Amino acid sequence: MYDVVTFGEAMIRLSSPEHQRLEQSGVLVVTVGGAELNVAVNAAQLGLKSAWVSRLVDNWSGHFIRNKGRELGVDMSHIVWTPFDGVGRERNGFYHLEVGVGPRASSVTYDRAYSAISNVRPGEIDWAAIFEDTRWFHVSGITPALSLSAAETTLEALQAARDAGIRTSYDLNFRSKLWDAETAQEATERCMPHVCVLIGNEEDFEKCLGLKAEGTTEGYSKLDPESYKQVARRVVECYPNIEMVGTTLRDAKTGLLNDWRTLLFDGKEFYLSRIYEDLELVDRVGGGDSFSAGLIASILEGKSPQEAVDFAGGFSALAHTFPGDFNWARRDEVASVMKGSGARIRR
Repeated sequence: MYDVVTFGEAMIRLSSPEHQRLEQSGVLVVTVGGAELNVAVNAAQLGLKSAWVSRLVDNWSGHFIRNKGRELGVDMSHIVWTPFDGVGRERNGFYHLEVGVGPRASSVTYDRAYSAISNVRPGEIDWAAIFEDTRWFHVSGITPALSLSAAETTLEALQAARDAGIRTSYDLNFRSKLWDAETAQEATERCMPHVCVLIGNEEDFEKCLGLKAEGTTEGYSKLDPESYKQVARRVVECYPNIEMVGTTLRDAKTGLLNDWRTLLFDGKEFYLSRIYEDLELVDRVGGGDSFSAGLIASILEGKSPQEAVDFAGGFSALAHTFPGDFNWARRDEVASVMKGSGARIRR
């Protein structure tokens, strides 16, 4: 039925244009974002049949989220709808973004307390029906961070996926504004036995698994892939069920200029994408989700580990060139940047 099913929260995204502060701008750009919906949309953009599972309040913001997913080819029929009570005791989340420039970093603030998905309960979603004829299930560490019941439902989903013989991926996605490292590690430890492919960046491995790469700076910049090879080996030693470990390596030189690279470990060998040096950022939100989608698509298509990390690296690099959480890159563009093609205008 589906190539990829994802589960998590999506929010209304309000961003100020032209690098303005939110308090400065008289106009906000309204879009949608959220890690697992980003992966579902990006997978659909790559031609996979994807579905997103969540819980939303039945009001304009819930409809806006559903409609955006539909527009971009995602099956949104597995949303659990809850009535709007008129005052917002249960609501859909919002997040606000300022895109930084120069020495000023981009900044995200959340308005997501009491969101509908935080009240999801084990047994509320028919995972057995959803996973029938499904090939892959993806979730991130953001979902269990939303509430204790969301954490239990995430674990339920992962267990149901593995019981159904489905491959699973888990993006650690640590968010310090949602939980602390100790709580994250407790919840993550329970999920790991049900994960096939583990994804995360430099901060994620340290905060969610307690595995710090040697040489990591306080700002997680100027990263040495060699140090992450140690982390990946330790992950597989701790959790033999994990088949692959993927990570993104970012050197944030300025708010709009980054170096970007991706790494994949298949339990035996390490594979690195090319370095995308001085990558000019239009919007950095969702870069890791594009890596996840590119990696999932590559594995499902039977690509070799080197081909997979190359494609996922190129796809996620291009994600930074589009405004919004979603990646609009085409496969031919990915193939071009993988080869290091120039950026001359195409006529």
